[in-house]
Amino acid sequence: MADRPETPLLDRVAVPADMKTLSDRELEQLAHEVRAETISAVSETGGHLGAGLGVVELTVALHAVFDAPKDRIVWDVGHQCYPHKILTGRRDRIRTLRCEGGLSGFTKRSESPFDPFGAGHSSTSISAALGFSVARDLGGAPEHGIGDAVAVIGDGSMSAGMAFEAMNNAGHLNRRLFVILNDNDMSIAPPVGALSSYLSRLYAEEPFQELKAAAKGAVSLLPEPFQEGARRAKEMVKSMTVGGTLFEELGFSYVGPIDGHDMDSLLSVLRTVHDRATGPMLIHVITKKGKGYAPAEAARDRGHATAKFDVASGKQHKAPSNAPSYTSVFGKELVRLATEDDKVCAVTAAMPDGTGLNLMAERYPSRCFDVGIAEQHGVTFTAALAAGGMKPFCAMYSTFLQRGYDQVVHDVAVQRLPVRFAIDRAGLVGADGATHAGSFDIAFLANLPDIVLMAAADEAELMHMIATAHSINDRPSAFRYPRGEGVGVELPEKGEVLEIGKGRMIREGSRVAILSFGTRLAEAESAAEALSARGITPTVADARFAKPLDRDLILSLAENHEALITIEEGAVGGFGSHVAQLLAEEGVFDTGLKFRSMVLPDTFIDHASPAKMYEEAKLSAKDIEAKVLDVLGVAQIGEKRA
Repeated sequence: MADRPETPLLDRVAVPADMKTLSDRELEQLAHEVRAETISAVSETGGHLGAGLGVVELTVALHAVFDAPKDRIVWDVGHQCYPHKILTGRRDRIRTLRCEGGLSGFTKRSESPFDPFGAGHSSTSISAALGFSVARDLGGAPEHGIGDAVAVIGDGSMSAGMAFEAMNNAGHLNRRLFVILNDNDMSIAPPVGALSSYLSRLYAEEPFQELKAAAKGAVSLLPEPFQEGARRAKEMVKSMTVGGTLFEELGFSYVGPIDGHDMDSLLSVLRTVHDRATGPMLIHVITKKGKGYAPAEAARDRGHATAKFDVASGKQHKAPSNAPSYTSVFGKELVRLATEDDKVCAVTAAMPDGTGLNLMAERYPSRCFDVGIAEQHGVTFTAALAAGGMKPFCAMYSTFLQRGYDQVVHDVAVQRLPVRFAIDRAGLVGADGATHAGSFDIAFLANLPDIVLMAAADEAELMHMIATAHSINDRPSAFRYPRGEGVGVELPEKGEVLEIGKGRMIREGSRVAILSFGTRLAEAESAAEALSARGITPTVADARFAKPLDRDLILSLAENHEALITIEEGAVGGFGSHVAQLLAEEGVFDTGLKFRSMVLPDTFIDHASPAKMYEEAKLSAKDIEAKVLDVLGVAQIGEKRA
C-alpha cells in the first residue's frame, strides 16, 4: 500500500460544515492536504486525476463560502469531483473510486446528498443549476432544502450549445445563480474553437498578476470606497480583451479573470458575490489542469485519465497489451484509406485520442476535424461534408452520439447522406459506469430506413467493416466496436468490402443456433465448447449486420433448428427485436420455433470491470450455456447429457 500523506487539517473535516471554523490560512493548508490525498487515492485506483487537481483550491473555497448540501454545487461532467467527494463525507471510501461496489467516478445523486445532480456527460450544469434556482423561488422543498445554486463548468464544456441555451435562459429569468467558468485551457483534448481562443485572449496580453485587481469582485457589488479602483481594473481588462462582454450580453454579471489557485482571490470574490448578488453571476476562474503534481502537469493531457501509478515517479501500472485495441485498429485503417482516397475525412467531438483520430490528425490534419464538445453540430457538419462530395467518417462514442440523435435522423438519414458513423465504446465500458455505457445505439439506429448497421465480432472484422462503410456512397452506415483490446486474431493487410446484409457461419451444429451480433461471439464460441462436453453441439453464426438483416441466414437457422438464440451488447429493441420481427412476419413462430433474445437488462448497471458487468448482465459464456440448456429443457445438474 502506498504511504498515505500527512493530513492533520483534513483529518478534522468530515463534512463541509467543519470548514466554517477554519481561518483563511488554514483553508489554504487544507487545499494542499486535499491535493495530496487526491493524488494518493487515484494512484491506488486510477481515474480522472488532472481535472480534480486543477480545482482543489476552488473546491475548498466553494465549500468554505457556500452551505452544501442546502446550497447546490453542480459539477459539470464530474471528472473534477474527487476533491469534492473527499470533503463531503466520502474520504473513507475514496480509495474505492471506480471500483466494483465503490464510489462513482462522477457525481451521483444516489451516492450522497452533496451530489445534487448526476453527471458524466458535459455541459449540463448550468441548466441544472438554473432549474434548482427556479425550484427554490417557486417554493420547492426537497430534503435539505434549496439555497443557492452553483454550476462549475469547464471552458471545454462551454463549446456545447446546451451551455449557451441555459445561459440565455438564465439571463432572461434573472434569478440569483452562480456559474463558475473553470478555464483551464484544457478540456479532455486541448480545447478547440473560437470560444477557447476568446477565453485565452482575456488574459494572454498582460502578465496575469497585473489583472489581480479585477479579481476582487464585480464592481457594483463592492463597497463604495473600492469601486473606482476596481472599475478601472475591470475596464482595463475589457479594453484589452473585450473580457466578459459576451457573457454580459447574455444577461450575466461578469467577474474575472481570477487566479483559481490563489485562495485569497477566490475567497474574496466568492464571499463578495455570495453576499451581494441578486441575479445571475459568471465568475471566470483560471486554473491549471494537473496543478501541483509534476507528472500530470507535464503530460500532454495533464493527467486526464490515468491507470494506477507510482506517486513518486508518476509511472502508470498498465497491464501489457496482448492485442491491439479496437480504437487503434480503427485509427490505423482509416489513415490507410485516407492515403488511398483523398476524399476520406473524419470528424470527432473533443475525443481525437479516445476515438483514434489523433493518427489521422497527425497525418492529414486538413481532413480531420475536432468540433469540440458539440455532437449535434458535429453530425450535421459531417452530413454536409458528405453532401459536398467528401467521404466523411463521424467517430464518436456510442454514449456521446446519443446527444446528436436528432441530427442523425433529420440531417443524415432523411437525406440518405453517406455519413459513416464509427461508434466506439459500444456495450459496457467498465469503470465509467452507466453514463458511458454504449447500450442504446443498436436500437436507435436500426430503426432508421436504409441505414447499414454493422457490429464487429473481432478486430479483423472491424477492418472489413471500415472498408465496407467506405464503399457505401448512397446511404448512411455505421459500425460499432467496444472499448479495449481485440481478441488477438490475425489482422489482414487491409480490410475487405463485405457483402451488404450477409452474415457468416462460424460452426455447424444441431438443435439450437446461436446468432451473435458483435463481440459476444467469442463468448458464444466458449459456451459452445462447454456444451459439447454435454453432447450438445450448437450452431454458431455471426450476423455482422443488424440492418439489413441476413434474411436467408436467419430463416435457414430457424428452419433447421429447434431453437434460435440471438445475443448482442445492447438494450432491448435492437438486433434481437428485428430478428423477432422478421420471424413473426414470415410466420416462423406458427411452426413452433423456440426463440430467445439475450440483451442488456432493463436497468442501468453500476461500474465494475467489463467482465463483471457482463456477468451481471447475464451475457457471459456461462449465461449463454445456461440459456441453451434452458431452451432445450436440459437440467443443469451433474453431467446429464442431452
